[in-house]
Amino acid sequence: MGFESFWMFDFFGTVFPVVFVVILGIIAISIGKEALQWGKNKKQPVLTVHSRITGRRISVQQQTNQSEGNHTRTMYYVTFEVESGDRLEFKVAGKEYGLCSEGDEGRLTFQGTRYIGFERLARVYAEPVHGS
Repeated sequence: MGFESFWMFDFFGTVFPVVFVVILGIIAISIGKEALQWGKNKKQPVLTVHSRITGRRISVQQQTNQSEGNHTRTMYYVTFEVESGDRLEFKVAGKEYGLCSEGDEGRLTFQGTRYIGFERLARVYAEPVHGS
């Protein structure tokens, strides 16, 4: 058995399984973190507080896969300021993001780090005053 045969055996027999186990470990840790956060959120009370939208942002992640091509994932975030002055940022659906504008005021409902909804207060526009 030559050196090349030994090296190929070592690579596929040792390194490949180790890399495979590491990738599975990363996936398991990610799923575990999500499950822990979900459990923590379920233990928190559902709160509804008066708030104002102070910011919005979009995060776009691009992934390249040789067999499937390019994929992008867009995540939408809205920042709310509550009456105490604290700011809370939540990940929201794209449709919800499109309905939010900075300066909107209303009632924010959330549970831990989970966004539940935002009910805008009706805006009252003053009638223009015309001189006599």
